[in-house]
Amino acid sequence: MRRAVIGAGAKQDARKRAFRIGASPGSARARDRLDCTQRGLGKESPDIREEDMDMDIAGLRVLVTAGAGGIGLEIARAFAQEGAKVHVCDVDDEALDALQASDPQISASRTDVTDRKAVAALFDEAIDRLGGLDVLVNNAGIAGPTGRVEEINPEDWDRCLEVCLTSQFNCARLAVPHLRRSENASIINLSSAAGKLGFPLRSPYGAAKWGVIGFTKALAIELGEDGIRVNAVLPGLVAGDRIRRVLEGKAQARGMSYAEVEDQALAGVSLKTMVTARQIADQILFVCSPRGRTISGQSLSVCGDTRLLV
Repeated sequence: MRRAVIGAGAKQDARKRAFRIGASPGSARARDRLDCTQRGLGKESPDIREEDMDMDIAGLRVLVTAGAGGIGLEIARAFAQEGAKVHVCDVDDEALDALQASDPQISASRTDVTDRKAVAALFDEAIDRLGGLDVLVNNAGIAGPTGRVEEINPEDWDRCLEVCLTSQFNCARLAVPHLRRSENASIINLSSAAGKLGFPLRSPYGAAKWGVIGFTKALAIELGEDGIRVNAVLPGLVAGDRIRRVLEGKAQARGMSYAEVEDQALAGVSLKTMVTARQIADQILFVCSPRGRTISGQSLSVCGDTRLLV
């Protein structure tokens, strides 16, 4: 780790910082900052020096669940493009075959993350292929049923929580012993804007995603002394096939047109737009990089400021 510069170059560094924050070198604000820097009160941490601000993802060993399609595929590709070693699992055989054809640098396993024996086999294979583990991305999830609570089949409720929440426990418990040996360890748990706002007609999904936030916070506290960062990422309405199916289900349940339901959904988003899988992946890369080394225990929304889910 580089040491902070103290001495002859400190004054010049402080002047550069003054320019970057919009203060001229001779202004009172800049002089105050310069004075604080010279006294040691405002020294830059060695962790945030400009020359240390690269993403520095190359070489990280990453496991992404449900990584052969949708958001998971975008996350896996984003890490791989930055030079990380990536292993994914999925239950979709066709998607896995397509991934191996298009991205042979990403290794893959067919795994149902709700099956604990299968998850144990996944970790054996992933650790063997990657040579260790630095990042676990718990991405597996399903939309769950759409309907009023009295109409929901209990088996559908159980399945939604099993895939969206319990699978994260299944993977985290096996990842932690390996992450303790990493110098840049992170767990990313995919939650949802529904995890903070609730989601009418989607109570199993909303309950599971609220649970992810609680699980994330508990792990962040529990694993902080081990240097393992744990964060939840909360997408809003993500453009793609899944949200189309969800909105179609809502339109049918409410006797409305698809366009009406879509307009209603976007009315609760300040930016009036859906987010993309790549925007979610970019957030995750930042948090898992050395630039995000002090970010832990957070619920990070990538949602265009979603205020209401209807």
